[in-house]
Amino acid sequence: MIQQTISNMGGSNLDIVVLAIWGAIFLFLAYKFVQAICLVPTKSAYVVERLGKYRCTLEAGFHLLLPFIDRVAFIQDLKEETIDVPPQECFSKDEVNVEVDGVIYIEVIDSLKASYGITDYRFAAMQLAQTTTRSVIGTLDLDRTFEERDVISAKVVEVLDKAGESWGIRVHRYEIKNITPPDTVKNAMELEVNAERERRAILAKSLGDKASRINRSEGLMTEMINISEGEKQRRINSAEGKAAQIIAIAQATGDSIAKIAIAIEQPGGQQALDLQLTEQYLQQMQGLSQANRKVILPANLLDFKQWLAVSGIK
Repeated sequence: MIQQTISNMGGSNLDIVVLAIWGAIFLFLAYKFVQAICLVPTKSAYVVERLGKYRCTLEAGFHLLLPFIDRVAFIQDLKEETIDVPPQECFSKDEVNVEVDGVIYIEVIDSLKASYGITDYRFAAMQLAQTTTRSVIGTLDLDRTFEERDVISAKVVEVLDKAGESWGIRVHRYEIKNITPPDTVKNAMELEVNAERERRAILAKSLGDKASRINRSEGLMTEMINISEGEKQRRINSAEGKAAQIIAIAQATGDSIAKIAIAIEQPGGQQALDLQLTEQYLQQMQGLSQANRKVILPANLLDFKQWLAVSGIK
């Protein structure tokens, strides 16, 4: 009885173990079948191997694989990515040690080459960028390394593009982030920059002072010329005005004399002239009564005609 009970318990335990094994197998098969369903996102590529050999490259979309036979060996991201190039020490042509770092912008264009052409294209691109940067900086003086960043970047991109043909990648650009010289060189460069800045300031100030003096002298010269021209024109205008005045007076006097002569020749003209002169004579005689006036008169004041004859008026 006891032996039968023990045998029954042993049989039930064995059944549980068998059920557990079959359950595990079922779960494993279900996992494999689920794993065979492959959903590839946009801008990604899945490299599939069948029994260890390359079979195909899956692009974005829904795909089914054969369980236990096909497997996704590599997953490549087709979006452009950046890779930081860590700082490294480089020697310039004039034997100055500088520290340079940068960043690479690359993109996978051939998933098959990126998977099988090289073990790690990111690490390889970073190493090649560092070695190329060292070689290019070694051909430049320290001062030119700060000015020729574009030359250094273009050379690194050119070398990486040639290597990228076999790696299945395309290098869009390489940018140098920092070029850091030693502190002693940096201090010397700052002193040189300050000296150059002061030299330019002094030169600019002297040129400004020179231009200011030239402008002031030219202004004074122009002012003096304008003043002299104005004075000359004023005198010319004044002389012309006086000449015109004299000519006008002379013409008027001549006209008046001519008219008087014509009037005298008319009947009664001489009598009218005598009458007018007599009136003017009498008017002038009225002023003889002033105490402070001295007048020299002819002996016979009553002989008016004789006075006019002596004076040459008549």
